[in-house]
Amino acid sequence: MRVIVRENALAVSEYIADYIITRIKTFQPTPDRPFVLGLPTGSSPEIIYNILVRRYKAGDISFKNVVTFNMDEYVGLPREHPESYHSFMYKHFFSHVDILPQNINILDGNSPDLAEECASFEDRIVSYGGIELFLGGVGSDGHIAFNEPGSSMSSRTRVKTLTYDTILANSRFFDNDMSKVPHMALTVGIQTIMDAREVVIVATGPHKAVALEKGLEGPVNHMWTLSALQLHRHPLIVCDRDATLELKVKTVRYFEGIEQAGTDARTQGPWLAHKPKTPKAYVPQQQPTPKATPTKMPQPLRINTELQRSFDDDELTPDSMSSRMVDSAVSGLDSMLKDELMFDRMGSRVTAN
Repeated sequence: MRVIVRENALAVSEYIADYIITRIKTFQPTPDRPFVLGLPTGSSPEIIYNILVRRYKAGDISFKNVVTFNMDEYVGLPREHPESYHSFMYKHFFSHVDILPQNINILDGNSPDLAEECASFEDRIVSYGGIELFLGGVGSDGHIAFNEPGSSMSSRTRVKTLTYDTILANSRFFDNDMSKVPHMALTVGIQTIMDAREVVIVATGPHKAVALEKGLEGPVNHMWTLSALQLHRHPLIVCDRDATLELKVKTVRYFEGIEQAGTDARTQGPWLAHKPKTPKAYVPQQQPTPKATPTKMPQPLRINTELQRSFDDDELTPDSMSSRMVDSAVSGLDSMLKDELMFDRMGSRVTAN
């Protein structure tokens, strides 16, 4: 996990725009090998798109060999509606750069078969070899894309019912009228995002502080789907100072210290020229067989059961300790014990009453 802290939303957006441009240039995409980019909508990435458009017009970057997959789309909202995500993307980005129309992939919320639309979306991602970089925002309740609290961590692109908090937050785009906000949406799943080679999250404003704290310092929890990125190999969160208000001071200083040490996330990310390893077929090794196996002949078992020497009976008779003592005061004690001492039974020393 990498966390980049900037002072305000503009500095955050400039960093992310520069990061995306760097990754695309490093990848060196071609028509046969395009750079696959996942994109979000909403107020947070709007500034990023404006910067990317400006950099394109300045000749710094081309999107001709870039394929995009958008995270989500409302269900039942006409494509031409000003608040549809189709309209948003063309208004703020697609219409101003050289991306090819056939390289744009956005979910169709008006499809007669929504389940089939979701399955087709996943198949298209696989056909391009997966997503290289997925850019996303985070909601105040910690959701990424429209993976609301309680979403499965193994979920794929599907239909999702929006929560009250999300409808309330998005009502600002619909004249602050919650009744105008669609209550369902198509969204990529948590696992779809986790399959991307790299995930970059933008979080700005104090209203994102709790979500950032839960996602970074809390446990992996389906009620805060941002926390799933703790399990990703290459996650990057870029936030402003206000979004860190709920984080521990130690946490903020830790990530700032990494950046100050000179480890630039723009040059320390995953390898973009990714070549998946093809597992080699297992070939069991055969042991070499000798031309002729020698026959082992059993050796005769020879045990010598004869005693090497014979012992006389006298030598096996134990002697008393006194017989081995010379010039001792106790010499002859053995005979005295045999002839002079008499031992009586315990009962003989008991006097009857």
